[in-house]
Amino acid sequence: MRKIVSLLSLILIIGTSTWAQEIALKAPPGFDNEKPGIPKGKIDTISYASKTVGNTRQALIYTPPGFSREKKYPVLYLLHGIGGDKKEWLNGADPQVILDNLYAENKLQPMLVVMPNGRTMKDDRPVGNIFSPDKIEAFNRFERDLLDDLIPFVEETFPVLKNRENRAIAGLSMGGGQSLNFGLGNLDKFAWVGAFSAAPNTKQPELLLPKPKEAEEKLELLFISCGDKDNLVYISQRTHDYLFQHEIPHVYYLEPGTHDFKVWKNGLYMFSQFLFKPVDKSSFSKYTVLGTPASTNIRSAAYPQILPDNRVIFQINAPEAEKVQIDLGRKYDMKKDSSGTWSVTTDSIGRGFHYYSLVIDDVAVADPGSETFYGMGRMASGIEIPNRDGDFYSVKEVPHGDVGIRRYFSDVTNSWRRMYVYAPPGYDASSDKEYPVLYLLHGGGEDERGWSTQGRADLILDNLIADKKAESMLIVMMDGNLGSGASFSQSLQTFERELKQAVIPFVENIYRVAPGAKNRALAGLSMGGLQTLYAGVRNTDMFAHLGVFSSGWFANNPELTEPEYAFMKENASTINNNLKSFWISMGGEEDIAFNNSKAMLAKFDEMGIDYDYSEYPGGHTWPVWRHNLFSFAPLLFK
Repeated sequence: MRKIVSLLSLILIIGTSTWAQEIALKAPPGFDNEKPGIPKGKIDTISYASKTVGNTRQALIYTPPGFSREKKYPVLYLLHGIGGDKKEWLNGADPQVILDNLYAENKLQPMLVVMPNGRTMKDDRPVGNIFSPDKIEAFNRFERDLLDDLIPFVEETFPVLKNRENRAIAGLSMGGGQSLNFGLGNLDKFAWVGAFSAAPNTKQPELLLPKPKEAEEKLELLFISCGDKDNLVYISQRTHDYLFQHEIPHVYYLEPGTHDFKVWKNGLYMFSQFLFKPVDKSSFSKYTVLGTPASTNIRSAAYPQILPDNRVIFQINAPEAEKVQIDLGRKYDMKKDSSGTWSVTTDSIGRGFHYYSLVIDDVAVADPGSETFYGMGRMASGIEIPNRDGDFYSVKEVPHGDVGIRRYFSDVTNSWRRMYVYAPPGYDASSDKEYPVLYLLHGGGEDERGWSTQGRADLILDNLIADKKAESMLIVMMDGNLGSGASFSQSLQTFERELKQAVIPFVENIYRVAPGAKNRALAGLSMGGLQTLYAGVRNTDMFAHLGVFSSGWFANNPELTEPEYAFMKENASTINNNLKSFWISMGGEEDIAFNNSKAMLAKFDEMGIDYDYSEYPGGHTWPVWRHNLFSFAPLLFK
C-alpha cells in the first residue's frame, strides 16, 4: 500500500510540474472572451471592519467554479491603480472571465481572488485630486489595513489556507508598487508577488530587498511585467536590474504595449498560472515577449534587445537586401518578413562588451541601431550584455573624475596626435596636490578611445577610489598605433620613443604629476601588453609598475623575442629590484594569447624574473580587460 501511495505521489508531482511548465509565453487570442458552456466562478462583495481606518470597508471576492466550503483554498490579493477602486479590475478586465477560461483548460490551481480598495481612508472613492498627498498616504497605509484587517477577516470568514505559501499579492500600476512594497516587505506573509506596470510608488530596489539571500530562499515567484512603450517602464527595469545583479530568480516580462489593461490582463493571465503549484525557477528567463533594449543602443532605438537569459534579438529593415547576417564572432543568418524587416535571435551571449557587425549582402557595416566604437580596425557596433559581476564598472553615486581629450604635437612622428586623460575626483579642487600616473594602452585595431569607451576605465577608478581600494591617480590613454608599414620590431621602438620623448614630457608639463619612477605605471592589453613588455621592461628606471593583460612574446617568432629575453636575462636583477609590481593576467585557456603567455612565463621562470600571474575567464575580450584594470589598479602607488 505504501508503494502505491508513493507512486501516486510521484505521478502527482510529475503531473503538476508538467502543468506548470506548459504556460504559454503570452495569452492566446480570445483568452479574455466569455466562453459558453464552461463552469463559472462567482464575484461577491464583502464588508470588513477596518481598525486601520476606523470604519467598515468593502472588497470584492472571486470564488472559483465548484467552490466548496468543505475545501480550503489559497488566496490571491489583487490590487488596483491610483485612479481606480475595488471595481477597477472588474470594470476594466473582467478577471472572472480570464480565470474561468483558465480553469476550463485545467491551467489554474483553484484559488480565491480578493480585490480590495487600496485607498485606505474613510472616503475611499477615486474622486477629486487622486494624486493629493492624503490619497497617496492612504495607499501607503493600506499595508496595515491589508495585514491587520482584511487578511484576518478573509481567513476567518472563508475556507482558506493560512500560511505564506498559499498567499499571493499582485496589482497594476499603483497596485503593482504596493504589491512589491508590501509583498517583498512581508516575506513571512507572501510567497508569491506580482507587479504589472509598477508605478513610482515602488520603493528603490535596495529598500525593497535589503536582504537578497532571504528573498531568494522565501519567494516562490516574483513576477514583474510591463509594456515596452510604458513611460513607467524604468521602474520595472531598475527592479529587474537589481534582482539580476543579486541573482534572485524572477520573471521579467516585457511585451508590446503602454500603461493599459491590454498589458495588465496579460499579466494576470500569465501570473495566475504559476500560482500555488511547483515552479521551475530555471525556466523563468524564457517568459517574455520582448527583450530590453541594450544600453549601447542609440537613443530610442528598440533593437537590439537583450532577453533575460542574455540571448539577443536583432532587427533591421532592409527590404532590398538579399542576405543579412549578424556577426558576433559567429555569424547568425537573419530572416526577412513581408515588410522587409530582418530579424534573428542569437544564442546566449557572454557577459560584458562585444563588438559586432551587420553583414548585408556580404558587406560588413555598423548597425544603425547601435552606438559605434573604433575596434577591429574600423568603426563597428558594440553591445553591452548585463554582467552580474560588473558592478565595479557601473555608474554609482560616488564622486566622479573627468576624461578629457588632449592634443599634442609629437616630434617623434612629426604630427599632431591625441590622448585621453582621466583626472580623478578632486583633481580640479586641489591646486597643489601631485598625482601618480598610469599610462594605459589599448589593443590592436583600437585606439586611444578604447579604454575610455569600451573599457570604462573612468568608472572603474571612480568606484575603486570611492571604496578606498585604489590611490587617486591620473590615467593617460595614448594612441599606440605607430610605425605604419614598419616591422613590428620597428614599431615597438617608435612607440618607446613616443612614450618617453613626447607623451610623458607633455603630461608632466600640463598636469600636476608626482615625480619619479615610483609614481609611474605602464600597462596594456594585447598589442598594448607587448608595448608594455618592450618599453616597460627596458625602462624600469622610469616605471615601478607594469601590467600585461592578455599578451605575451610570440612563441613562434624567435627573431623578435630572443633579443628581449636576452635583455631580460642580462638585467634580471635590475628588473626585479626596480619593479614594485610586474603583474601578468590572461583570460584563461580561451584567450588567444594564452599559449604565448605561458611560453613567455616559462622563460621568465628560467631567468628568475619575478612576476605575479592571474587568470580571469572570458577570453580575449573587454570583460576580461576591465577586470584586469579593476585588479591591477589597487596594486599601484601604495
